[in-house]
Amino acid sequence: MLEELSITGLGVIEEAQARFHPGFTVLTGETGAGKTMIVTSLHLLSGARADATRVRTGSAKAIVEGRFRLANAEGVQKDPVVADILDSTGAELDDDDTVIAVRSVSADGRSRAHLGGRSVPAGVMGQLTTAVLAIHGQNDQLRLLRPEHQRAALDTFGGSKASSALEAYRKARTAWVDILDELDARRANYRELAQEADRLRFGIDEIAAVDPLPGEDEDLTATIRRLSDLESIRGAADQAHHIVAGDSGASVIEGLGSVRTLLEGAADDTLRGLVPRVSEALTVITDVGAELTAFTSSLPADADELDKLLARQAELKSLVRKYAPDVDGVIDWRHKAQARLAEIEDPRASIEELESAAATALEKVEAAATRLHTLRVKAASSMADKVSKELKGLAMGDSALAVSVSPDPASPEDRLAITIDGTRAHAGADGADKVEFALVAHPGATPLPIAKSASGGELSRVMLALEVVLAAPTSGSVMVFDEVDAGVGGRAAVEIGKRLSRLARAHQVIVVTHLPQVAAFADNHLVIGKSKKGSLVTSSVRTLDRDERVAELARMLAGLGESDTGRAHAEELLATAEAERAAH
Repeated sequence: MLEELSITGLGVIEEAQARFHPGFTVLTGETGAGKTMIVTSLHLLSGARADATRVRTGSAKAIVEGRFRLANAEGVQKDPVVADILDSTGAELDDDDTVIAVRSVSADGRSRAHLGGRSVPAGVMGQLTTAVLAIHGQNDQLRLLRPEHQRAALDTFGGSKASSALEAYRKARTAWVDILDELDARRANYRELAQEADRLRFGIDEIAAVDPLPGEDEDLTATIRRLSDLESIRGAADQAHHIVAGDSGASVIEGLGSVRTLLEGAADDTLRGLVPRVSEALTVITDVGAELTAFTSSLPADADELDKLLARQAELKSLVRKYAPDVDGVIDWRHKAQARLAEIEDPRASIEELESAAATALEKVEAAATRLHTLRVKAASSMADKVSKELKGLAMGDSALAVSVSPDPASPEDRLAITIDGTRAHAGADGADKVEFALVAHPGATPLPIAKSASGGELSRVMLALEVVLAAPTSGSVMVFDEVDAGVGGRAAVEIGKRLSRLARAHQVIVVTHLPQVAAFADNHLVIGKSKKGSLVTSSVRTLDRDERVAELARMLAGLGESDTGRAHAEELLATAEAERAAH
């Protein structure tokens, strides 16, 4: 429940604090006193978009602070969603199991949110507050006229079964639409895909015919460079080998052998000391001679080998010019082309596969939509009965609410058409159903859409009855009604007051009203007062005792204020409401 609300610098409110109690609390005040700012402050705590124009003139920022009790009498958290948010944000409860939510809006539009002493995104704070706080304003009456909001209200009434069925439908529909989109793209690109497949297939075959090896182009370049001057290379190698080893006559090896022999036979120690170095040189020269012999033997006998290598190099260069900077790139292109070709090699077959997949996906969508439709039809009957009972208690005589659920007709060219119960329907994002609320004026009367048949007062009562029914499965939440009784008066206003009073037995109910008949049934009465400071209007909030309530009700009745007649009427109204509450 909401226990305290503090407002600073918001609209006409300079600074105000209010304490709220369990049961039915009503807020009243003169026009322009700032009743709407109370609801606006709660919207801000619920994560609504910050509006800098709401900041009071002359104030740097507007601040709203609310204290919420999140535990029952035993101190047990009742809502797992609330517990998860507290745990994930690190928000801390006070010792009395309450949490403070703060929202500030600066004059330049910047917004800040704090929950349990921790800075959090406004949306996260809103997730917690909206789990315990439901605000129903005057605009909700207009939204109730829209088919999508009527459908959403029915799904809310349907509970977890309806929400699970809707989620399953959305998942199946998304998969189906994805396949349809791919199918449309394949059909549109059929010719382009066929041409692309031909180009890929030609390139793959051309590369396969050459069959290049990794790094082959570089190896060929080095080999060709050497073979291009084959004769001069062979001559240099032969001459060098002749000098080193020689087939006849003096050679380096023979010369070094003779030198070593002479030094070994010398009588001088210095000359004999050169023998190891000469022996080392002889070993090196001998190895060089052997390598020259091997190199000369490896050279081709003629230039035919060079011609073959040049022809191979030309083949590789042709591939490189078309597909990649080098042979390794060409090989990589072929691998990628093969993978792409596997995807599009047969566009017609691919389209047939997608058509088959689309048909299967369509069956799943139709099954999910039919299940959702069945649940909605069942929920519609129950919801209509319960709301109609509430309407009888709100002085609407024999009027009743009829809730119809029918397939949403699909146009002939609708690509998202499905079949439900033999009827062709449009598969929308929220199902294939058209939900409509209609008002039955009396038994036997033709149901007429509430958008056309309900007056302002009747629409207010229909919405109140609907909200009461939707809130019935839970208890302990905070329900805020902002002049939901607009357009209502007389006996109907008294009945609304009674119904709100009974609703407050399971919920904390906070109502902004201008009707004394409604205000009289409240357990607690707060008044929004206003005063002028120069050109600025300043509002304040205070709790009324019983005597003050009589005066406020007299003002609301006819602006009679402290007159004896006005007080007498107000006293009678309040006493009647107190007796009614005590009796129930």
